[in-house]
Amino acid sequence: MAKKTNMVIAQSGGPSMVINQSLAGAVLEARASAKIGKILGARHGILGILGDDYADLRKVTPAKMRAVAATPSSALGSCRKKPTLEDCRAIFEAFRRRDVGYFFYIGGNDSADAARIVAEEAEKAGYPLVVYHIPKTIDCDLRSCDHTPGFGSAARFVASALKGDDLDNRALGGVKIDIIMGRDAGFLTAAGALARERPDDGPHLIYLPEVPFSLDGFVKDVKAAMKKYGRCVCAVSEGIRDAKGVPVAAMFAAGEKDSHGNLQLSGSGALGDFLAGHLKANAGISRVRADTFGYLQRSFPGIASRTDGEEAFAAGAAAVKAALKGGLTKGTIAIVRAEGKRYQVAFAPVPIAEAAKYTRSLPREHIARNGHDVTAKFIEWAKPIVGELPRCEII
Repeated sequence: MAKKTNMVIAQSGGPSMVINQSLAGAVLEARASAKIGKILGARHGILGILGDDYADLRKVTPAKMRAVAATPSSALGSCRKKPTLEDCRAIFEAFRRRDVGYFFYIGGNDSADAARIVAEEAEKAGYPLVVYHIPKTIDCDLRSCDHTPGFGSAARFVASALKGDDLDNRALGGVKIDIIMGRDAGFLTAAGALARERPDDGPHLIYLPEVPFSLDGFVKDVKAAMKKYGRCVCAVSEGIRDAKGVPVAAMFAAGEKDSHGNLQLSGSGALGDFLAGHLKANAGISRVRADTFGYLQRSFPGIASRTDGEEAFAAGAAAVKAALKGGLTKGTIAIVRAEGKRYQVAFAPVPIAEAAKYTRSLPREHIARNGHDVTAKFIEWAKPIVGELPRCEII
């Protein structure tokens, strides 16, 4: 019999409501293989490997693993560390000591890039390592996927929250501004449109990073909505940019960046407060309120999309199957949607470079011509991923 080699799996980047589904899918698939010995969960991503901090995932019962799968956030802990050459060398030595032949990293494009660096340095060093990235990001901006695990559940939260905010706004009037995650891509903010049941439901205005944002245009749009509906609900991406491509929130950010060079936009209500103050000063509207959904979008229990959870689990299992099959030693799992009216996806192993580093934006055909709404094509694309929302009635 061929010698068993051990496996390390870790989670990276921002948590999501279904990232543990991918962990469970990969672990349970690996436990069924005769090729894999120990299954080690590195705590806090690469930091756990460098610090020799692991959980023995073979000791976790299948029942508990499935309970963990249904729990939001990253069960193993996470990090946003970009490995240096020195880190990679330390990782190889740690893997050699533990006879690790398989490494799985669950995360977004920055996590895929980190996994790519590890894989390429292992190859240079002549260390036999199979590396697979398992997709996850609520931003839905991986170029390798039609959509990403984590997005459907966060989008369901956003749409549900906006549905509730619209009902609140109906009762008291005025303007409500909701700031939603999305540094470079507007998928999550666009999902707010799913909240609409009636023609006058909010959000009445949707602002995305893909469309240049103008304060004068914002005031004009809100005034028009107030005239038409007598009130206004706005869904605004945290990553909105001016005509020069500079994030509006950059003027409030403290300059904090992660190891991948990303400007910290979340964790502050400054953008919402600024927009609310600007409206009060320039639109003649007395009642203006703002909320920043912030980190609530990522790990809110009890609201995950069923489709999202099932696909996250399947993506984890698919990564292990592809790694064990051989051939592609530096891969990621692409989620490919079948053509036609019936919603169906496939999970395909592709080179890890297709998910690493670079992101995609909301397609132009999903953005309304007026620049502050989405099209029917977006609604059709998003609905099966997000699932049914609660129905709300009015008098």
